[in-house]
Amino acid sequence: MPQTAPFAALRYNLDHIGSLSDVIAPPYDVIDPDLQDELYKKHPANCIRVILNRNEPGDSGDERYDRAAAFVEQWTKEGVLQRESQPAYYVYHQQFEVDGVTFNRRGFMARVRIQPFGEGNIYPHEETHPKAKVDRLKLTNATKQNNSQIFGLYPDTENTVITKLDQACENLTPVEATDHLGVQHKLWTVTDATVVSEVAQLMEDKPMFVADGHHRYETASNYKAQLDQELGGLPEDHPANFVMTMLVGMSDPGMIVLPTHRLLRGTPEFSSEEIIQKLGDAFSCQTLPGGIEAANEAWSKMEAADNQSMVAVYGTKDDTWVTATATDEAKEKMRSLAPSQSDQWRELGVSLLHRLVIDSLLGCEGHPKPTYVHEVSEVIEGVRGEGSQAESDSDEPYTLAALVMPAKLEHVEAISLHKERMPAKSTYFYPKLLSGLTFNPLH
Repeated sequence: MPQTAPFAALRYNLDHIGSLSDVIAPPYDVIDPDLQDELYKKHPANCIRVILNRNEPGDSGDERYDRAAAFVEQWTKEGVLQRESQPAYYVYHQQFEVDGVTFNRRGFMARVRIQPFGEGNIYPHEETHPKAKVDRLKLTNATKQNNSQIFGLYPDTENTVITKLDQACENLTPVEATDHLGVQHKLWTVTDATVVSEVAQLMEDKPMFVADGHHRYETASNYKAQLDQELGGLPEDHPANFVMTMLVGMSDPGMIVLPTHRLLRGTPEFSSEEIIQKLGDAFSCQTLPGGIEAANEAWSKMEAADNQSMVAVYGTKDDTWVTATATDEAKEKMRSLAPSQSDQWRELGVSLLHRLVIDSLLGCEGHPKPTYVHEVSEVIEGVRGEGSQAESDSDEPYTLAALVMPAKLEHVEAISLHKERMPAKSTYFYPKLLSGLTFNPLH
């Protein structure tokens, strides 16, 4: 990993805002208009006004970015936001539940020296889109700060780094917040020079895999290049050479990956018999009686098998789920369809589902962008035309649904080291990191 350094964050002054829970928000790219509205109403200084300022009547262009910058300036002048007096590492814990089990994910926020993807040992694992990077660069140019952190993973089999930082926090009092999903967040400030130096040394030779925030990382890189050109070069210690990052060890017990299932519109409809026929010798198939509700049984079988080669596809014509496990024939077909990709990439559940099952064998290549959901219950509701998924994209019913296993951390590492990128939504790192805990000024 390149240089990891502490930073003097711009943070909310609790004497002004009262509860930190009132001013935090999830990352901008998971906030829908209803949640945006809710956060606007929650507190006049909620960070939603910075990370995702809404369009107002009379706007003709980029006024919302100017408003975001004006809020940062106003809140800083009024003392709502305060700059820390000295650089620190910010230890960040998230306590949450999944399927009735409580987890505690531990990491720390730091500045990480930027390396363009492909030129060092910072690795992406998903593709990025130009539109999102244009949006984030406009916001960075207006506010001149990192408004949300990158999520980076690093190998540390013994969890040495976070153990050292946790020990440094034993006599410190954290600030706490609870988000709209009930996740509890705690943040400690570590300024001890010895601990800071030891952590920086421990991190020095480690690679970093970007788990979330690919667009923000590339935006930070583009902002650095832009300033470099405008100023005729940046000093080594210029803050724009770095990006605010949450760093989590890949062996941390709270580091889990959840699935992202698919709901599709605009494809042909299939019966279970037609699905089995089209998958042919490439998959060993089994039908599950019970209608759309059998999605729960299908997912239980997939979780028990814990096998990337197993997917489930719903036949809308006869209301029947099909579980399908890839055979050697599927591997041969994937080699033909994706000859330039690695074996690890071709064996991913999402690669098999999209490249082989949906695009090739079912003949749905070029289908509209799927609706992505994380709970099996959301798949069931979506197919039935109920719940939030019924209102998300269109009034048209879904014509295809699929369950797929999430990629694991070892897949992220292996495929990233091959300098490949996974298909979209291969991973869902839960819970999301909060925006509003720290801002990182770049001037």
